[in-house]
Amino acid sequence: MLAVVQQTLAVTAPVFAMLFLGVGLKRLGWIDARFIDTASALVFKGTMPVMLFLAILHADLSTALQPALLGYFLLATLLGFLLVWGWAILRIPREERGVYTQGAFRGNNGIVGLALATSLYGDYGLSLGGILGGVVILSYNSLSAIVLAIYSPQAKADVWSISKSILRNPLILGVLAAIPFAYWQVKLPAWLLTSGDYFASMTLPLALICIGGTLSLASLRQGSGLALSASLWKMLWLPLLATLGAFLCGFRNAELGILFLYFASPTAAASFVMAKASGGNHELAASIIVITTLAAVLSTNIGLFLLQWGGWI
Repeated sequence: MLAVVQQTLAVTAPVFAMLFLGVGLKRLGWIDARFIDTASALVFKGTMPVMLFLAILHADLSTALQPALLGYFLLATLLGFLLVWGWAILRIPREERGVYTQGAFRGNNGIVGLALATSLYGDYGLSLGGILGGVVILSYNSLSAIVLAIYSPQAKADVWSISKSILRNPLILGVLAAIPFAYWQVKLPAWLLTSGDYFASMTLPLALICIGGTLSLASLRQGSGLALSASLWKMLWLPLLATLGAFLCGFRNAELGILFLYFASPTAAASFVMAKASGGNHELAASIIVITTLAAVLSTNIGLFLLQWGGWI
């Protein structure tokens, strides 16, 4: 149990450090709203697509490819998305529904989920988690683009407009561009990969600093009810239902453990970037990220402890 706590803290502590750095830089006046707008656009249009491209490029597609597990994750993600969206339609103000729904279902699997899967299961966790990451990226970004487009004050909500917003999404384009390179194992020049790594390495620091620069006690208090509600969906109800469904479908051991870690990951930093790019309430998105990341330290350890105690992983 202590080892799991230490592994979780080792992943989440750097995230919080960058968030608080953003808060401090904003208070010192070293960054301002204009910087946050520019940096968020750079992350969304440039550094994050490159990061996703390289992640898919380096994934081992020939190892731990499990269609049943990938299919279950995709189905559970879609059902969870529809469940949260239905709740938002009934209980959440229209202008907040897109950001609320995205924050409540979209996990930080590329950082927290994959890191914990690798820590717990080694190379197998890395291989299976990396392949699962491809499904994660396409499904999360497509569903997020749909719900944000429907409720965005800057976007049209007809089918053609939504389809174009998905196809033009830089994050989705980055993944789609990487698939043929990974499938046919196309070798890129070493200097190009190194340059790409340099560029992609700016993604997480910039995104987290922008989130921290956006946070304020006033915005946290103002959106606390919605943020807490979305965080409960993300950190309690959806992981519980999805993991129970995986158990009933017969998944056990490392497969069940990795599915739980992916379902129980806190809200992704990319949700802030996409909310801001679509003209949504990015302060609400930032609040959800902070709350779920804090909660993940407790909820992830409790979930892993119960699964290990029951002898299921």
